[in-house]
Amino acid sequence: MSGRPTPAQYLRCLDGIVGREALRFLHQRERFVAALVRPLVWLFIFAAGFRSVLGVSIIPPYETYVLYQVYIVPGLVGMIQLFNGMQSSLSMVYDREMGSMRTLLLSPLPRWYLLTCKLLAGVAVSILQVAVFLAIAWFWDVQPPWWGYLTLLPALLLSGLMLGALGLLLSSFIKQLENFAGIMNFVIFPMFFASSALYPLWRIRETSPLLYHICQFNPFTHAVELIRFALYGQVNWTSLAAVVGCTLVFLALAIYGYDPARGLIARRGGPGGGGGPGG
Repeated sequence: MSGRPTPAQYLRCLDGIVGREALRFLHQRERFVAALVRPLVWLFIFAAGFRSVLGVSIIPPYETYVLYQVYIVPGLVGMIQLFNGMQSSLSMVYDREMGSMRTLLLSPLPRWYLLTCKLLAGVAVSILQVAVFLAIAWFWDVQPPWWGYLTLLPALLLSGLMLGALGLLLSSFIKQLENFAGIMNFVIFPMFFASSALYPLWRIRETSPLLYHICQFNPFTHAVELIRFALYGQVNWTSLAAVVGCTLVFLALAIYGYDPARGLIARRGGPGGGGGPGG
């Protein structure tokens, strides 16, 4: 490719990256099953155990008293996207160790575009996983209005972009594949439990004001609330602004981290993880 890339070349690149991610996903069926098992265990076992003990009073976006299993579904949807973002981070670390990322990042196309394509590919996979989970949850009496599934799509795109961008950022810090498990535990579980995924914020404030403030500043809380409101055809404007802002910050830092001249990749000797040039 010589000169400035054409729009057709940009589209071909996007199609190639998304197709590669889709093939990887299809060949790793255990990844799909694992993505569903985690939230379904919470829905079928955890929520069932607390169903008669915990209910949620009438708070937006709910117009009536709802069962606990209905309340936690948006949080479990966020869990799917959070784990998928970390899986994308894992694949970036793996590709860097295997050297295949070097081929991608040495493309004449802008680095920010390549990383954004990778991000969009991961989001597409997470939305597919969420769709299957919601279909199963529907038979468990979690039945939002039908139009909620349509208004949910933009929220899933935004929340998936934010959590995927966080995964990209983390992958620029992780030097070796062996370190990924520790990073996952350090990021995923605090983000999930210190959020509104399992309990309303007003209930958390009654028991621990400090934890309440931590939850308010947790980006995952705003991803969950954006999903929760969208599932009922509403918009939580505070969460929308927080998700968009965090997405831009995480993505900008990830692009900087993968910059071979200035970012974290440069300090490790290039995208292949070795001592060669970073391109």
